[in-house]
Amino acid sequence: MRYEYTTQGVCSRSISFDVEDGIIRNLEFLGGCNGNAKGISALVEGQRVEDVISKLSGITCGYKTTSCPDQLSKALKALEQA
Repeated sequence: MRYEYTTQGVCSRSISFDVEDGIIRNLEFLGGCNGNAKGISALVEGQRVEDVISKLSGITCGYKTTSCPDQLSKALKALEQA
């Protein structure tokens, strides 16, 4: 199933992804740093949701209190709580 998450406090505007049997697939960031977004997407492809949450939660970007990786962890947490 395809999920869409509207980010807050970062350069990217949204994150979309699929989760199949607890595995992340087809992750895409809309906006933000193109290279970093592609890198994050490639690194988490095929990873378990809970593993990605534990690795990315709390990462900051410069002076910001969040980051695109942290926003991805928030999106995945929201999915787990739904």
